[in-house]
Amino acid sequence: MSRIGKLPLSIPEKVEVKMSGNVVTVKGPMGQLEQKLESDIKVKVDGSTAYVERPTEQKRHKALHGLYRSLLANMLEGVSKGYRTEQEVVGVGYRAVAKGQQLHLTLGMSHEIIFELPKELKLETTAEKGKNPTIILKSADKQLIGQVAAKIRSMRKPEPYKGKGIKFVNEQLRRKAGKAAGK
Repeated sequence: MSRIGKLPLSIPEKVEVKMSGNVVTVKGPMGQLEQKLESDIKVKVDGSTAYVERPTEQKRHKALHGLYRSLLANMLEGVSKGYRTEQEVVGVGYRAVAKGQQLHLTLGMSHEIIFELPKELKLETTAEKGKNPTIILKSADKQLIGQVAAKIRSMRKPEPYKGKGIKFVNEQLRRKAGKAAGK
């Protein structure tokens, strides 16, 4: 059996899980998420515990068993606690400003980048004197928040010599020494 797939999922208080056909809906205080399942995989809810079941021992079913259990666990955590990611904008003159659902980035290019965020995300930016500007994203959907954070980071990846660019907070960058001094 799949080591991950066979683990039971505990459903937190104030969270409800519904199965309708092959769509799982998870509703909680932070929002509502849906996930379409493969027709073979079933989710069984028993009180405050949920189980993901597969019909056979085929390799494909084993892979889907663990995948859907992980996705369901992420959904349960997202609607109960939520997810948060923080990114730092490192560089002289680099700025990040939130205006509603738009992120305005000044990253040393000839123009300002305006990034439109999905409505499911909440955006905050902080800019304290002496510290790098920070972009904070909050959401119940782990997949969406990771995808948007990666897209923002790709606007200006950190370079290896000075570390300028957009990086995750607490991300360890691989730095290079640069040119060796004369003879």
